[in-house]
Amino acid sequence: MINNILSQIPIDSKEEVFQDILSLKNVKIERIISNGNITPPDAPYLQEQAEWVLVLKGEAEVLFCETGTYHRLKPGDYLYIPANCSHRVTYTSLEEATIWLAVHIL
Repeated sequence: MINNILSQIPIDSKEEVFQDILSLKNVKIERIISNGNITPPDAPYLQEQAEWVLVLKGEAEVLFCETGTYHRLKPGDYLYIPANCSHRVTYTSLEEATIWLAVHIL
């Protein structure tokens, strides 16, 4: 079955959309669609698994909370987020949907 990661983008969703593409024993791949969504300052992500993200469309900024390091991502940019690394998405594009490819290493 062939699908296109850039097709069927919900354009009226105010909520961030998480869609599983592939889920296996040690890896999960998902498409994330952000429409200006950010992580609340009081609720950073802290995941037990490592994550590798690639921005396919739009722009985003990720903050590593412990170091205070910001990472600005444009189309084609990717970022590795180690397991148990507290982080927040502090910006996603308002003009167009930001489409991420996320690989979770379980």
